[in-house]
Amino acid sequence: MKMKSEEKYIIDPICNMVIEKENSIVLKLKNTDYFFCSEGCKKKFEQKRLNRVDEKLEIYDLIIIGGGPAGLTAGVYASILKLHAFLISKELGGQAIDSTKIENYMGFDFITGPELIEKFHYQLVNSHFIDHLLSEVEIVEQADDKNFVVTIADSKKIKAKTILLATGMRRRKLNIPGESEFQRKGIFYGSIQDVSYLQDNEIAIIGGGNSALQLVEDLHEISNKIYLISDTVLTGDATIIKRIKKIKTVEIFEEYKIEKFIGDKVLSGVSIRKKGGRVSKLLPVSGVQIAIGLKPDTSLVTKLVDLNDKGEILINQDCSTSYPGIFAAGDVTNVFGKRIIIASGEGAKAVLALKKFIINNKHLKK
Repeated sequence: MKMKSEEKYIIDPICNMVIEKENSIVLKLKNTDYFFCSEGCKKKFEQKRLNRVDEKLEIYDLIIIGGGPAGLTAGVYASILKLHAFLISKELGGQAIDSTKIENYMGFDFITGPELIEKFHYQLVNSHFIDHLLSEVEIVEQADDKNFVVTIADSKKIKAKTILLATGMRRRKLNIPGESEFQRKGIFYGSIQDVSYLQDNEIAIIGGGNSALQLVEDLHEISNKIYLISDTVLTGDATIIKRIKKIKTVEIFEEYKIEKFIGDKVLSGVSIRKKGGRVSKLLPVSGVQIAIGLKPDTSLVTKLVDLNDKGEILINQDCSTSYPGIFAAGDVTNVFGKRIIIASGEGAKAVLALKKFIINNKHLKK
């Protein structure tokens, strides 16, 4: 994979990670330069070139699915505990990557989500390397030999003795008229894909939790007016609510129902109604940010493990699930408190328990 000198970013041929060429690890072979995120990926590439690794025979102790705080922390602890582990995730960071303000995470009075995830990432690939791959997992199943088989997007299959699911949560949608029609044409979900719909315009932010309140703080300086609409009273931190109520360009609608989005090709308004009332109100907005919460991403194991009525994976105190050998950590589970620091701790705890499980069940894995 010869790279042009003018290219700033390249893709690691082992893990599919996009990396800066300037900060990459370089390997020269027969006048060709190969670039890697870490010494670990470089070494794995060299082993493959020399046919020292037979992937068909390789069985990992653990496959970690998910690259958010729980999954990345689990990866670091798997390395520390000398587990032969593989981390697979479509992307790194999870919901934390969208957080512009993380306050009082231990060691930091203040840090942004991207900055914290970059530190997690560096620790994983440089300080405590384990095999990792940016890819979508399609199927998790158990083979006849009692090991688990994970199939990724290119139909490649990887075996492991145990699975740790740390897939986190996905953003919820309102599922009302106009939502799909105007997606990316004025309607967005938490992250700002096109500032032109928001800058110097009237916009609506839908939601009453910390995610919605944080968006108000982030966007009030670039927009003319913000309508904050929640179907309940505001549920975010009291200190943030107090701050946004002082912003003169913010108008708050609590206990209002979103009826529909309207527009011609692009969004031009949102219709709302007070719960229990009959009169609708049309707000003239060109941009909407929907931040109404998240739902657990459990699709890979829905048929294998027990879930609660919220769709969360039910776990025991050691992060084990109802299916032997499958563990879960972080926001995808029924653990109390959806916080980055809690997800990280759960990832560490899960790997400690997995190590014990593997030692106690050596006879089950051939």
